[in-house]
Amino acid sequence: MLTLEDEKIKEVVETTGLKHIAIIMDGNRRWAKEKNLPSMVGHKKGVDALKATMRACDDFGVKYLTVYAFSTENWNRKPEEVEFLMNLLGETLKNQLAEMHANNVVINFIGDTTKLNEKLQAILKNAVEVTKNNTGVNLQIAFNYGARAEITHALQKIIDSGEKEITEDLISQNLYTAGMPDPDLLIRTGGELRISNFLLWQAAYSEILVLQKFWPDFGKEELAGAILEFQHRQRRYGK
Repeated sequence: MLTLEDEKIKEVVETTGLKHIAIIMDGNRRWAKEKNLPSMVGHKKGVDALKATMRACDDFGVKYLTVYAFSTENWNRKPEEVEFLMNLLGETLKNQLAEMHANNVVINFIGDTTKLNEKLQAILKNAVEVTKNNTGVNLQIAFNYGARAEITHALQKIIDSGEKEITEDLISQNLYTAGMPDPDLLIRTGGELRISNFLLWQAAYSEILVLQKFWPDFGKEELAGAILEFQHRQRRYGK
């Protein structure tokens, strides 16, 4: 049952037309370091934060949530951390898929998943297939994702199709996010003031909010605060 506060936030979502929130989930390792814990613990707590955020999106009526989980540059991290993150995604999907499906979540992945091992690719494809007919929150997990690579991939698809006239709409239709609205609000946790090659095309007119809190400390209260902040932004689109 929604609380009175939930209903108020939901009303803000409706009146502002907020459909899509994108999040750079930053600070897992720094969160762990502050607590003298292994970085892997921070990544695990980050999964809990994502679950809380998904539930909050459902409560507040936010239809699309896109999260930056693993970038094309993250392959440069220590091999053991990369392996842990790959295994964490696979295990989380296997353990949480039934619950997410029961909660009507639609799961998709954006990024070049062909670079992942076959076992993980199969887990991802199964999650997409199982949830494709759901009608709740659309969760896009950006994994092995980089915006420059995405735009390059889109342009190559257009060239291969033989299309002669390249338009903005045509590029949008060939991005990983084709068919989805552009993000209205882009949140970055952890205090860094950059967008780190995330949704460069789609975020052209997104409102940006940087929070000092590390991602493991993000949840329903923080999402509500972000939505209330969004309410006060004036979106002029250059006018």
